[in-house]
Amino acid sequence: MKNETKQMKIWRAVALCAIVLLVVLCVAYAVCAGKKDASAPAETEKTVSTDAPGTDAPETEKTPEEKTDPLSLWTDGAEAKTALIEFVEKAVDENSGAFIPEEDRNAVFDMDGTLACETFYTYYDTMMFIEYCLVDHPERVSDELKEVASSIKPGYVAGEALARDFAKAYAGMTVEEFYAYAVAFGQKKTSSFNNMRYIDNFYLPMVELVKYLYENGFTVWVISGTERTTTRAIVANSPIRDYVSPEHVIGTDFEVKQRGHEDVSSNMDYKYEHGDELVLTGGFIQKNLNANKSIYVEREIGKRPVLAFGNSGSDTSMMNYATDERNPHNALSFMVVADDSEREWGTQDWETKSADYKAKGFIPISMKNDFEVIYPDGITKAAAQYTPTEAQAVETKAAA
Repeated sequence: MKNETKQMKIWRAVALCAIVLLVVLCVAYAVCAGKKDASAPAETEKTVSTDAPGTDAPETEKTPEEKTDPLSLWTDGAEAKTALIEFVEKAVDENSGAFIPEEDRNAVFDMDGTLACETFYTYYDTMMFIEYCLVDHPERVSDELKEVASSIKPGYVAGEALARDFAKAYAGMTVEEFYAYAVAFGQKKTSSFNNMRYIDNFYLPMVELVKYLYENGFTVWVISGTERTTTRAIVANSPIRDYVSPEHVIGTDFEVKQRGHEDVSSNMDYKYEHGDELVLTGGFIQKNLNANKSIYVEREIGKRPVLAFGNSGSDTSMMNYATDERNPHNALSFMVVADDSEREWGTQDWETKSADYKAKGFIPISMKNDFEVIYPDGITKAAAQYTPTEAQAVETKAAA
């Protein structure tokens, strides 16, 4: 009996040792396997194609060498495209000497002729004024304004005097009504292009650029000579609507006051109540061109932009303000040259314009050579750039 008890103790000890050994071996195996997995090369990143929504598309491997072209609508090798991509890549790289914190990545764009067409046969807001006075609401405007609208022909001066007439034409409209009219006008078709509504006027390569900057942490501002509410209506219904918010639109300002107090010099003594309306008085505040552009940028952004885009001399103040040596960050300014007479109504001479802009420190952009496309498929130049409306012809005849 004693011998059996002794043998049982021995077997128990052997079994216990075997269990301990087994546990040790399992732990050792797990550790080795973990080290092996950690030292193994990472699997190639895979992305699922979204070309056919709703289907189980096969996975495709994405190699490190593959790089998508962020500006695919721009001609490869174009000076402007190369400069833009290099600037952005350095601006977002914290290890580069040209890194720009996201809060300082402000890019300012003129609108007419820079982001969008200004050649049908002229600016969106001018065509809208002509249509409002002579076609849509001639009963609301004076004979003097009708005469102004009928006299606008290619080569006219889009200065402050005309902008003051624009302000007078819309007097009495609420801000909402004015905004709605600007949107509705955009649905009308221009006779300067085939298959183009006025709102279809954005240059696709510039839209792509705005998207590229937005996705890289830039705040995009539209700084336009067009009145602010009109510009907001255009931008909000354009292909850049997701990248530019209303508060990032700066334009010429018409006077707005609380209804019932339009003739008072200041609305300081009145308070807005539920149901009150803000209306255009017909008064004019300031045209957003030339030095006023740099003043508006300082007033509303509060810092120098690092990228600026324009297309004419009235934009140079804003562009010089960006590239001033007092800017704490690297900055570049670009000028769009309207030199494409095949797909657009451009008449500018590239050699002359580009040399002039380079001498001023700007990088020129050729619509003819740098843009692979300009407008969506189906939009082409019409046979004639300028076709007077029937109302214009009547007014012109009456004035004679």
